[in-house]
Amino acid sequence: MTRRHAPVTPPVALTVAGSDSGGGAGVQADLKTMEAHGVFGTSVVTAITAQNTVGVERTHVLPVEEIEAQYGAVATDFDLRAMKTGMLATDSVIDLVADRAADATVPVVVDPVMVAASGDRLLDSAAETAYESLIAEATLVTPNADEATVLTGIEPVDRETAREAGEELVGMGADAALVKGGHIGDGEEGRSSGRRPRADTVTDTLVSTLPDGEPTVHTFEHPRIDTDATHGSGCTLSSAIAAHLAHGETLGYAVEAGTAFMERALRYGLDVGEGPGAVHHLAALREAADRHRTMTDVAEVVEAFVDRDVSRLVPEVGMNVVGATEYAEAVGETAAVEGRITRTLSGVAPNRGVRLGASSHVARFLLAAREFDPALRFAVNCRFDDETEAATAALDGPVTEYTREDEPEDASGTMGWGARQAFGAVDADDPTPVAVLDRGDVGKEAIVKVVAETPEQLGERVFTLLDTVE
Repeated sequence: MTRRHAPVTPPVALTVAGSDSGGGAGVQADLKTMEAHGVFGTSVVTAITAQNTVGVERTHVLPVEEIEAQYGAVATDFDLRAMKTGMLATDSVIDLVADRAADATVPVVVDPVMVAASGDRLLDSAAETAYESLIAEATLVTPNADEATVLTGIEPVDRETAREAGEELVGMGADAALVKGGHIGDGEEGRSSGRRPRADTVTDTLVSTLPDGEPTVHTFEHPRIDTDATHGSGCTLSSAIAAHLAHGETLGYAVEAGTAFMERALRYGLDVGEGPGAVHHLAALREAADRHRTMTDVAEVVEAFVDRDVSRLVPEVGMNVVGATEYAEAVGETAAVEGRITRTLSGVAPNRGVRLGASSHVARFLLAAREFDPALRFAVNCRFDDETEAATAALDGPVTEYTREDEPEDASGTMGWGARQAFGAVDADDPTPVAVLDRGDVGKEAIVKVVAETPEQLGERVFTLLDTVE
């Protein structure tokens, strides 16, 4: 018997951009990002580049007639819900795309690609002035600091000048402008020195127009990812925003969600090629796909602890085993025992089953520890006493500690602060600690936190503690 066809109908978006033979940017990045958001991506290739993670070797711009033919083939067949542009290369290509954008009835995101991450120019000087006509048709234009300077004559070196550049772009006709903050410094240092210091926090500035024509400004802040592997980051962000707009979401939400998507894609970048690497367009999908396996891993560790009876190591507050997905960034992306593991008359038992987001304290500690070593995936809290402290010497790695008496009043949370104290004190060239001693405080139970890269490693370390104290 043949199976019944069960088609789905995703929204369709279009990217008009150059091809990247290295696969990390351009049309390739756009299509990967759209697919990751549940959007069917179509493309109009404007130029062929011979490039990789090191640089751009050659560029060949397609004839305008070929570009127009591609657009016509897509527009006459698909129900487009959004459109974004990338590398357009010449003024004639920009003019063509501006004409098509003027006729479009869907959101248009313009990423004014002018310079590759490697520093190679991707746009000739005549084309820079042609961008005004395309910006006038944009729902959103997404320049970085260098591109905003070329387009507006205003160099964004801080929040104020980023806002001014955004307002200038809106004044050129765009409905909104997102001035990306990756290359922008923070405060008077950037303004007075002319340099762009790398602030720890990146601020993207969204300027849009209210119904009465007045500009409104929203900022989106996120921690800077310490990496040079930014190849394809601009393409990925603009494509993510276009994908959300294709789903019918508001511009503000699309920018916020796209920025979060970009942050994860940068943090878990792909170490490919001889250059710095590329962003990971599918990191969010991989995170979701890893949840079931992580829950199963945690459940198996819990079962092993019950079989072995680890009651000697269960603290008064109860024990919890936490597993983070490979790309976890939030508590909801960690698995743990709901209600913790507690002592019983016959040993230990979990109060309930394993679910996502079930732990708060241990999960936040693990996530903070992963900022120093992303390979850490599992953690458990154990009883702290003299015997357990002495037993940590038998573990297969270094042990560190922190004292809550040192916690400042303005700390955002003890677990995150404690992890930063414990792991941040270790030299980057030294092995990652395998356990952390939290000596507690008044009304706060002292705890030994054991961390590991695999569930098997976590179990072995806990059983080493148990064997030693017994």
